[in-house]
Amino acid sequence: MPSMTNLLFASILFVTACTENKELVDTTQSQSPITTSTTIVNNREVIWGLDFLPDGDMLFTEKRGRLVRVNKTTNALTEISGFPTDVDASGQGGLMDIKLHPNYASNGWIYANYSSTGGFINLIRFKLNGNQVSNIETLLKSNTPSAWRGHYGGRIVFDKASYLYLSVGEGGTTSYGGENSPNKNAQNLQSPWGKIHRLTDDGKVPADNPIFPGATAPSTVWCYGLRNPQGLVYNPFTDQLWETEHGPMGGDELNLIQKGKNYGWPLVSYGKNYDGVPVSASPLKEGIEPPVTYWVPSIAASGLIVVTNPKFKRWYGNLMSGALAGAHVHRIMFQGDKVIETEKLWNGIGRVRNIKEGPDGNIYLCVEGPGRIIRVSPNN
Repeated sequence: MPSMTNLLFASILFVTACTENKELVDTTQSQSPITTSTTIVNNREVIWGLDFLPDGDMLFTEKRGRLVRVNKTTNALTEISGFPTDVDASGQGGLMDIKLHPNYASNGWIYANYSSTGGFINLIRFKLNGNQVSNIETLLKSNTPSAWRGHYGGRIVFDKASYLYLSVGEGGTTSYGGENSPNKNAQNLQSPWGKIHRLTDDGKVPADNPIFPGATAPSTVWCYGLRNPQGLVYNPFTDQLWETEHGPMGGDELNLIQKGKNYGWPLVSYGKNYDGVPVSASPLKEGIEPPVTYWVPSIAASGLIVVTNPKFKRWYGNLMSGALAGAHVHRIMFQGDKVIETEKLWNGIGRVRNIKEGPDGNIYLCVEGPGRIIRVSPNN
């Protein structure tokens, strides 16, 4: 991965070139914003998912299986009753992401994913009747468990056509990389694990999903070869899907997700197994899509947004990833599809499990130890 010095030098060259070509440069957008941070939820357990109701209230999920509503005015918390009781929060599992349908105001659907008793992954949708869950429908459930209760992945996003994408980790019995790995779920196209799935909003298979070799019809699988994808975002500016995933020792990845592509796990990685053995002699392999960038050592990338509020100045249009092991937010600036600058923000804040941009234009961080939701607002 290019050094920070090289990335900053590339950024300077880019701005200089624009100036020499007499293109207009918005100097306000070249400045980093001044922000104010406010803790609006505190002293909770692990907060995994977060989304916003049309009235401005928030919904967040706790790993242990609780769904909670936050009043937009008072920040008072109300636990939502009626969520499925088979949530298995052992290991890395539990209640993970939550996402409102893009047309929630007219159809009332909310989506969530969780690991259930035995280590199975579930994608459901439901409605709210006051503060009670109702109309639960299961859209996807794995046919095999994650026996070691790890690497569930777990993010939900919609694109501009309201197709739903669900990131699912490799699951299985172990996580040891290499050609001889005992867990090749991520390469097995018959397994739901280690994939990004693309579904219609009611859980059906879109007709234009890929048809993989040996199959006669599309499935929900959009791409494969993923280890533990805990970050997923749709970029409305470019109509692109971006993903971050945990590597082993090193090798966390930022991937531009494309239809039918193989992203390599467990065959190749920039990281090492936990016994110190490299996953592969080379991180590159024919037929495998390389990451756009990667992290060595690992930051445990989790949660991912595109900044769409221009009041954040220099951050506008950038990707931001939470970092669990890194205990910060990682900002990533692009020129086209190439990274030209990175920056650590709020370093030492704690394990950042999720990051969201709210409809109010503010950035919200879900931080662990204790579970908190922190609102970051640009100062005008």
